[in-house]
Amino acid sequence: MKVAWVTRSFLDYRIPVYEALSERLGGNLTVIYNADYVPERCCKKIERVLGPRAKGLRGERAVKWARASGFTNQGLRIPYQRGLIKAVLEEQPDLLISDGFFQWTYAALFIRATRHIPHVMCYEKTCHTERNAQWYRTAYRRLAMRWIDAMCCNGTLCGQYTEGLGFPRERITFGHMVADVEGLRRSSTMVTATQVRELRSRLRLEGLVFLYVGQLICRKGVHELLAAWSRFSRTIGQQEATLLIVGDGPQRVDLERLCQREGLASVRFAGAVDYDGLAPYYRSADVFTIPTLEDNWSLVVSEAMACGLPIMCSTYNGCWPELISPENGWTFDPRDTEQTVSVLKTVLAGRERLHAMGQASKQILADFTPTTAARQIARACDIASRWCRRSSKEKMTSPATHAMGCVRQSK
Repeated sequence: MKVAWVTRSFLDYRIPVYEALSERLGGNLTVIYNADYVPERCCKKIERVLGPRAKGLRGERAVKWARASGFTNQGLRIPYQRGLIKAVLEEQPDLLISDGFFQWTYAALFIRATRHIPHVMCYEKTCHTERNAQWYRTAYRRLAMRWIDAMCCNGTLCGQYTEGLGFPRERITFGHMVADVEGLRRSSTMVTATQVRELRSRLRLEGLVFLYVGQLICRKGVHELLAAWSRFSRTIGQQEATLLIVGDGPQRVDLERLCQREGLASVRFAGAVDYDGLAPYYRSADVFTIPTLEDNWSLVVSEAMACGLPIMCSTYNGCWPELISPENGWTFDPRDTEQTVSVLKTVLAGRERLHAMGQASKQILADFTPTTAARQIARACDIASRWCRRSSKEKMTSPATHAMGCVRQSK
């Protein structure tokens, strides 16, 4: 089976999935993407994996409008990539894969509608992230499902939303969104004790280290986390715990000012760190915390778990039902300051359990690897192929089609 995956963008974590799926397909996977938008390092990585079957296009145009909050459905973007449909058809694919309903999925929908090539969509949204979806988005999604033969969802929360749109449960598989688990494990084990000591010394990390990795934007809930940290830090000794924030964004200046105003001497800002350089930060931490107010499936959670960390996870994060259990972490509502403070205290009080919980994180991730993701996507491909053939046969044998055939014969 020749498969063309049409995706506008991807990052490092996706490349092992492409590689694993390509192996399952006997090297017959082509990925068509926006070479202007995908980081150069990722372009080079996918070219090493897929060779000439990694096809980067340039010159995309788009009509767009967006707010700076970062929350879902706060803007609209309608892209057009010249030559995209032609590039897909040149591959003569037996099946198409797309990512979500917008961006470059228009090409897969058009080809499915006009050429009847089976179409699988990898999907991420949840009822929470889509709580403010405008009527026209929902209407478009329900209409587009006519040309989607199978869907591979992130997890149960994504599946619930997808079924709510009217997509049949029997044509849904789960588990396409995973981190580069093996790569992170290798990178983590290569970090030396000396590197950890130097990083902790340079950043003045004292006591139990809580780590956040991500953008500094409203949607990520860092402001809410700092409000809870302010109360928490007043109940403990000055050297008992440190909050390390790795990342950058438009909120950074305001967050640093907040820390100065509140006297939060135990908070450290490390700034942006390249993906390939994150392992020492994970190894230098004791607990990972993600206070997001809205996320489909935060891959940083899987990354931290791969590096052996227990997790404090927001209940607004679509990954928590699959990845977080009492054995490896805690869930909390970041908008509830008292609850967040309570969890922070629980983590600190149970510090002797953290190593075992980190090992449990690694065990849970055994079912969330690029190999398992490729297997679930391949299952969706099989379902799509069968469904497309079935629907085509039903269309050909429908009473209306039969009547039209009789009319033609009589003429």
